[in-house]
Amino acid sequence: MRDPRMSAIGKGLKRRGRLMMQAVSPPRRALDAIPGPRPADDGYTAPPAPRLVRSPVFVLSSVRSGSTLLRVLLNSHSRIRAPHEMHLRTVHVHLSRDFTADAMKALALDKDELEHVLWDRVLHLELTRSGKDVIVDKTPPNTLIWPRLRRCWPEARHILLLRHPAAVVASLTDRRADPDHAAIRDEVLRYSEKLEEARVNLNPHVVTYEDLTAEPERVTRGICDYLGVPWEAGMLDYGSKDHGTFRPQLGDWSSTIKSGRIQAARTADPAVGLPPRLTELARAWGYPE
Repeated sequence: MRDPRMSAIGKGLKRRGRLMMQAVSPPRRALDAIPGPRPADDGYTAPPAPRLVRSPVFVLSSVRSGSTLLRVLLNSHSRIRAPHEMHLRTVHVHLSRDFTADAMKALALDKDELEHVLWDRVLHLELTRSGKDVIVDKTPPNTLIWPRLRRCWPEARHILLLRHPAAVVASLTDRRADPDHAAIRDEVLRYSEKLEEARVNLNPHVVTYEDLTAEPERVTRGICDYLGVPWEAGMLDYGSKDHGTFRPQLGDWSSTIKSGRIQAARTADPAVGLPPRLTELARAWGYPE
């Protein structure tokens, strides 16, 4: 005689197996949940999400303008974390399915704001790891996207680091094995135009590379006042601190920066002919003719 309890268990297992098969089998009809074609951009703009780092500091500069020197001086402060170039603008979010944007929109997010949240998390993580309370990002290409940085962090602070455009042109020319002189001038002009936009629109704290190397104490005192931290003499002895590896794509890696000493800036070469617009910008920034 069959045990009724075993019979009941057997029926239960069969029912469970049938339900599992239904769960993994393809549907017999189209489901409303499968979306049809949708436009790539429906014009939705997400509101800003709360930031973990409300007021980061961005050094805006051209390439070859001494931003790595400024970074290590700031990073030598007990309260300021200035890591290598982070290149946040190259860190992207990929919405891989047609319905992903709709799912994010339901969370009051879009692709740009998802990237902003990620960028903010990276800064917060680095700041937390350092044990400091002020973070500085000194990636020169940030200059090219300063409006988006301001959109991401409306309360960000900005240090504008200028260098005579002729000196930047000369430095880039020396650095490249087979320099394209026209391309170099175009590159410097592109950075310079964005720097001028930032100077006019952001009310930044402006310093020059020439002044930084000639009077480092005065210039760093001014920056500390702007950031609301006390000046520390140890900032000028950056060679005694650990600033990570100096290597390409993360900042300057020359013997000059590796020396651990602040060295005089090379002055602008009068033989370097500048386009009229670069000459005009140099004049607007207070450089002599």
